[in-house]
Amino acid sequence: MADPDGTSESLLTVVVAGVANLAIALAKLFAGMISGSSAMLSEGAHSIADTTTEVLLFTALRRGSRPADPEHPFGYGKESYVWAFIAAVFTFVVGAGFSITHGVNTIRSGEHTGQFLVAYVVLAISFLIESVSLTRAVRQLRRAARQRRTRLAPFLRSTADTTVKAVFLEDTAALIGITLAAAGLALSELTGTEVWDGLASILIGLLLLVVATILARSNISLLVGRAVPPPMHDEIHRELSAVPSVERVDTLLTMHLGPDDILVAAKVDFRDEATGADIEAGAEEAERRLVARFPHVQYVFLDPTRSRRR
Repeated sequence: MADPDGTSESLLTVVVAGVANLAIALAKLFAGMISGSSAMLSEGAHSIADTTTEVLLFTALRRGSRPADPEHPFGYGKESYVWAFIAAVFTFVVGAGFSITHGVNTIRSGEHTGQFLVAYVVLAISFLIESVSLTRAVRQLRRAARQRRTRLAPFLRSTADTTVKAVFLEDTAALIGITLAAAGLALSELTGTEVWDGLASILIGLLLLVVATILARSNISLLVGRAVPPPMHDEIHRELSAVPSVERVDTLLTMHLGPDDILVAAKVDFRDEATGADIEAGAEEAERRLVARFPHVQYVFLDPTRSRRR
């Protein structure tokens, strides 16, 4: 089952990001229409894509946290990856596609009204709002990384919570995109040519393309059935091997069933002198060890078997 506290925190992070992106999108589109800036309109499309993404991520969290039932005995955690994948595709098609196309058209025949001040003000305000959203996402990621006893960067690469990962990457991309838009506007104002504005729009589109690709690949991997990271796999192996009645762990398989659910299955060779009661007690102790060490481990299945090494 999903971790209620973790899910609630991710929901709040997504809601904060969604509200921020909606306000920013409206401001950017207004500034883009007033100024005629291709980069500003691309940033508006960027924020609209991010807002829609947050709605899809909210749906992912809500539907993925439903409890298990007879038809879905392991719960609905993997459904969250379906919605997160759709969000990544939306960012790819709408955000990146619009930005690159509009940037190319601007370079070819773009015109600018010269209302630079409005665009600069909106970009500055957007930068502050996006910074607040990113700060919250970073705080959540750091707390989760500390719980897993790892650093932020490795945790971000391996986390199965693709919703907060998406918020982090999108907010980071938003700050970079705002910087690119401001640079494009400034260079266009200084040189009097729209090439820089159009080029900034294209770069924003490419940035969105990179983010969408990273998120899509991550969600596909989790949908297929990704194992836990190697360091965690090794720790699970050590915990199982430390059970007194266990002689050897021959096969260890793990899989993420959702952002907060991990399945562990293992073929375990118990000691020859272990009785049926010893094996039962050893299996219970193994599960207690794993759940105490890794709270996200929800299912533990041990298969007593004679070691193939004998």
